[in-house]
Amino acid sequence: MSRLRPDWSARELSDQFLWKEGLNASPEDTWTRMQGPHGLWVMYQNAKVMLEMADFATRHCENVDRVLVETLRSDAMQIRVCVLMALAQYAFSHASEGVRVNAFRAASMYTGMAARMTQLLQESAAVLVPDFVAAM
Repeated sequence: MSRLRPDWSARELSDQFLWKEGLNASPEDTWTRMQGPHGLWVMYQNAKVMLEMADFATRHCENVDRVLVETLRSDAMQIRVCVLMALAQYAFSHASEGVRVNAFRAASMYTGMAARMTQLLQESAAVLVPDFVAAM
């Protein structure tokens, strides 16, 4: 959990960040609030860390929700691909409509993944939830 990047948070993108999926910002607002490519890169890195956390839970918790863990794995891969696409587009066209839309998609998936990770921690390691919330 200490490897989660606290230098950017998706809290501004969602009223219910870490508890519920969905954004309360347009693609244009999302791009501004995420600080453009900086927020994309943080999501890319944090998705990998959350994937590792899910894998750790699978190895060390007997009654972990396997469907939830598989969903987290899928989330992480989709976020990372979407972020790479947005960053590649950004390199060629800066903040074009396509970049903002891909960034919005990545941010939407990221808030969903964070909510599911919170759920996994509540079910498997509730003592870690406050640290996770603080890190995100």
